[in-house]
Amino acid sequence: MIRILDGGMGRELLRMGAPFKQPEWSALALIEAPDYVRAAHDAFVRAGADVVTTNSYAVVPFHIGEERFAQQGVTLADRAGRLAREAATAAGGARAVQVAGSLPPVFGSYRPDLFDAQQAAPLLDALVRGLQAHVDLWLGETLSSTAEARAVREVLRGRGEDERPLWLSFTLDDSGNVQAIAEGRERAHLRSGETVEAAVEVALELGAQAFLFNCSQAEIMRAALQEARDVRERKGASLELGVYANAFEPERESMAANDGLSTLRADLEPDGYAEFARSWAQAGATLIGGCCGIGPEHIERLASVVRDGATST
Repeated sequence: MIRILDGGMGRELLRMGAPFKQPEWSALALIEAPDYVRAAHDAFVRAGADVVTTNSYAVVPFHIGEERFAQQGVTLADRAGRLAREAATAAGGARAVQVAGSLPPVFGSYRPDLFDAQQAAPLLDALVRGLQAHVDLWLGETLSSTAEARAVREVLRGRGEDERPLWLSFTLDDSGNVQAIAEGRERAHLRSGETVEAAVEVALELGAQAFLFNCSQAEIMRAALQEARDVRERKGASLELGVYANAFEPERESMAANDGLSTLRADLEPDGYAEFARSWAQAGATLIGGCCGIGPEHIERLASVVRDGATST
């Protein structure tokens, strides 16, 4: 069975006219106008999402500042969890919607060089405390290194969170020859330089239920997914696989993390994105959604393509 994830919260909030600027990013609406966050969750649920992710990605000092995080971090995480839970509960009917608690890279996206496990622990712990009452599963997402994944698991264990499923989602280095990776002439790897195989092995070691790739170019996801599937099968492991790509134009390698709004690709309209999603389903993904720039209209289209059985042509 294929489950549909939601899309990118930040760009949807911007499109809706919610408060949105740097450095707060998607956290600004959570702070100033939380009704927009609930409305965005509702839009993704109506589009067909089986899982909604809490709007806690930017609830870190990197975005909201150290003082505000110290004073309001747990409260804002709690608010993010509650809004997602309300949207999931309101869905009702035969389709149960789950809530994934987003545990982001706390020192900025795509920056494994800035990661410090000791400093990350209290930041992740604050997010877990706030989200804990509301989520069905934990999602460590946009992880650039296996060290970030280990930090997520360590904090969850410290909070007694060994029972709820853990999903680990890694971002891939797409600053080089994307076409060569897509064609299998080069290997996909994490932004830290670590291999996909190493990431899968760590995910298994940490007891993850699902292993995903997110916030990278759509073209390289199938090749990375196939490699992850090969590792899983070689080890005889039980591990769900998933993908949620972004819609960004390729970035300059020197561009700083979260340095302004990235340009969105014109060719990843709902039909174009759904074709990529179809290929991911054919390659073994059972969790499929979208990241930055992927809106409810994309989710609605890919739900009709991959969840409703149209994956063979």
